[in-house]
Amino acid sequence: MRAVSGLFCALTLLLLMGAVLTQSVRPKKPTRRPFIPREPVVTQPEPKEPTDIPPVILGPPSMYPDCPRECLCSPSYPNSLNCENRNIRAIPAIPPRAYYLYLQNNYITEVTAEPFLNATDVRWINLSNNRIQRIDKQVFQKIPALLYLYVQRNQLKEVPSGLPASLEQLRLGSNRISKIPAGALSKMGNLTLLDLYHNQLSDSDLGSNTFKDLSSLMQLNLAHNVLKKMPAGVPNGLIQLFLDKNRIDDIPKDYFQSFDHLAFVRLNYNQLSDKGVPKAVFNISTLLDLQLAHNQLASIPLFNSHLEHLHLNHNSINNINGTLICPQNLQAQWSDPELVPKLRYLRLDGNHLSPPIPMDVIMCFRHLHSIVI
Repeated sequence: MRAVSGLFCALTLLLLMGAVLTQSVRPKKPTRRPFIPREPVVTQPEPKEPTDIPPVILGPPSMYPDCPRECLCSPSYPNSLNCENRNIRAIPAIPPRAYYLYLQNNYITEVTAEPFLNATDVRWINLSNNRIQRIDKQVFQKIPALLYLYVQRNQLKEVPSGLPASLEQLRLGSNRISKIPAGALSKMGNLTLLDLYHNQLSDSDLGSNTFKDLSSLMQLNLAHNVLKKMPAGVPNGLIQLFLDKNRIDDIPKDYFQSFDHLAFVRLNYNQLSDKGVPKAVFNISTLLDLQLAHNQLASIPLFNSHLEHLHLNHNSINNINGTLICPQNLQAQWSDPELVPKLRYLRLDGNHLSPPIPMDVIMCFRHLHSIVI
């Protein structure tokens, strides 16, 4: 009986040990998912605007059915088409009623004839500050009564051809113009203002006949080009001649003698020295304002008693002799007050001068209100 009882205990012990061993070898559950490599995903890049031009800005609904959607047509100004600052790429169709076109500050690259097919009465076009590289000459055949054309701050390389004879003002400043085609300014006897400021015109681009037909021209602006000589063939009725920021170093002694009304001459920022400026070249009775600042002059050129403003700042002047530059002698002035020189403003700062002003200068120019030294 004891033997049976001992055998039973031994079997029970073996079963318990087997259960413990079974639990100890049971595999543990993994704490992470196994890494499974995936195929690389190819993503397409986001589409980009092909230019830097922002979207067109549309105007409000108009009471005029012919008003382009990107423009403004005000009932207060029925003859005006206002399309400025609209980010437009091309000129829209112009209504027949339009006289004044405001197209400045956009992204127009060329001017073609199609928008002007029914716009024969246009008088004024402002295309400044665009990206215009070309203007078809057929454009001006559609608008024969055009008076004012403003195309400054664009990318033109030459003066447009086919301009209408009616034109009175032509503004082409701040372009890339290096050529004036033969005949581009012909038959333009009504033109009073020609602005070619800040271009790339050289002496070879201005022939003796370039300006010959501009019989009504009053203002010519050739400042900020690359001229080395005074322009030839300038109409003698000119009133204002602007030649600042060129490379002019010589003025022919009789250059201004043929002008009948010349009142304003600007030659600032050139390369003028005493050698290139004949002593009496500016002694013309019509001249009122003479600007010769930022040159290389060592002495004051002679001028007429009618001159009112003289700018000679930032030159190389180291002496003023009032007796030499006085247009009229003092005895004649005292006998006839009308002979007193009219000079009212004299600027001499930036030279090699020190105060005080010589007394003979004060005695001669008794109308001087301001002198800067």
